[in-house]
Amino acid sequence: MSNRLPIAVIVLTFNEEQNIERCLASVANWAGEIWLVDSGSSDCTLDIARRYTSRIFHHPFVNYAQQRNWAQTELPLGYEWVLHLDASEWVSPELEQGLRRAFAGDIRGINGFLINRRTIFLGRWIRHGGLYPTYHMRLYRRQHGHCEDREYDQHFRVVGPVARLAGDLNDNITTDLGAWTRSHERWASAETREYFRRQAEQQANERRVQARLFGTPIERRRWLRERVYGLVPPFLRPLLYFLVRYIVLLGFLDGTQGLIYHVLHGFWYRFYVDAKIWEARQKDRNATSVVQAQSQAHGS
Repeated sequence: MSNRLPIAVIVLTFNEEQNIERCLASVANWAGEIWLVDSGSSDCTLDIARRYTSRIFHHPFVNYAQQRNWAQTELPLGYEWVLHLDASEWVSPELEQGLRRAFAGDIRGINGFLINRRTIFLGRWIRHGGLYPTYHMRLYRRQHGHCEDREYDQHFRVVGPVARLAGDLNDNITTDLGAWTRSHERWASAETREYFRRQAEQQANERRVQARLFGTPIERRRWLRERVYGLVPPFLRPLLYFLVRYIVLLGFLDGTQGLIYHVLHGFWYRFYVDAKIWEARQKDRNATSVVQAQSQAHGS
């Protein structure tokens, strides 16, 4: 009897030679299929990946949502269940056992599973500050789920009943502060564009995760972000958010790495996003003023 589970694992890569082996090794012994979608790696990522799978595809990267949805719909997947992983993530032995127990039981009435993510920053598990437990939708029946169309803070949305799995998905978000700040500069630009995109929408998109206080953990986080954090004045909310994370939610217990992470992610990044939103509005006002001035000059 095969000890492999009927799950197609999909991993997105771009220059992930430091992470990809740990990721693929964590699923190699139990995944039914491993699929890798690369967007132009120039390091040893693909050489390492070939040790674990021959199912390697190349596709230009636009954003994470489009890349994940393309992989799910265009790859010739052989299984109904899909598990989406980042190259920086790896399945813990406890999560593997949780998967085996779940698929050994009756899952006919379940369309997806929420998985708890363990954040590791500069070699330390960031356990406090509201970061653990944090559940994410990663495993589901592909005909019932997709990645929502957002440039930032995108989640997978599943229609129908979902359950939780035992065990953690480890995520080594960085071992280098320079790489972390560079990536979050890009994320800040993406979140700024997403902010103005949401402002321009006239009605909620049903294909997105909805903001619900009494919904799933993902819906509750979306509600807190949009209905609570979003109502606090810009530039003040990053400070309050950091204080809640670091003091109220005991982030100070995460040591030096925790201090660095909670300051950078809980304050600096959120403040930077507010600053970029302010900057974009200033540019828009200045452009509007120039147009009005030119119009008045032509009319006089």
